[in-house]
Amino acid sequence: MYSHEFTQVLKFHAPGYAPVQDSTGWYHINSSGNAIYAKRYDRAFGYYQERAAVVDNGRWYHITTDGKPLYFRQFDWVGNYQYGACTVREGDRYFHIDLGGEDLYNERYLYAGDFKDEFAVVRTPQGCSHINHLGEFLHSKFYEELDVFHKGFARAKDEHGWFHVTTAGEEAYSRRFISIEPFYNGFAYAIDGDGVRCIVDEDGTTVHIIGG
Repeated sequence: MYSHEFTQVLKFHAPGYAPVQDSTGWYHINSSGNAIYAKRYDRAFGYYQERAAVVDNGRWYHITTDGKPLYFRQFDWVGNYQYGACTVREGDRYFHIDLGGEDLYNERYLYAGDFKDEFAVVRTPQGCSHINHLGEFLHSKFYEELDVFHKGFARAKDEHGWFHVTTAGEEAYSRRFISIEPFYNGFAYAIDGDGVRCIVDEDGTTVHIIGG
């Protein structure tokens, strides 16, 4: 694509920029291999929703596609923007900021994951649950582990094992598994309590045993 060589390169993201590293530090290039701004960073990551995470003297924030800071705050860590929000960490607490870098809500969590569609998983002292962009809980259920929703179901884990929950936070079935994947066209790969690899339907019923 270009004649330049770098110590490290990451993939291109819209609008067509990629993070690279050379002897001067980390920055972003266009498809011709040219830097899109003059500044250099400790680390730089890909653009998501036209915002890229960078590390500058040990502090984290986001920059716009013209290389300027999106906001004047700095954090101990930032993620990537997804669905109009981004996870950040201050000290030992996580929360989400909006596309302008403002807090989406006042609450702070032990951990906060990326939004997928309208909801994100957060970890509280009571366990894991789902919140919306206003920081409101989708339901009153808390689990040891929890995933984002996919096809109307989320993976969850309680003291008995893994299973799926509905958008109301209720278990989709009573069965538990050693591990389970999200549903794919109505079925999910799982390992049951006996270590058998199988395919289950949305009622938690085994429909196929995987041999070998």
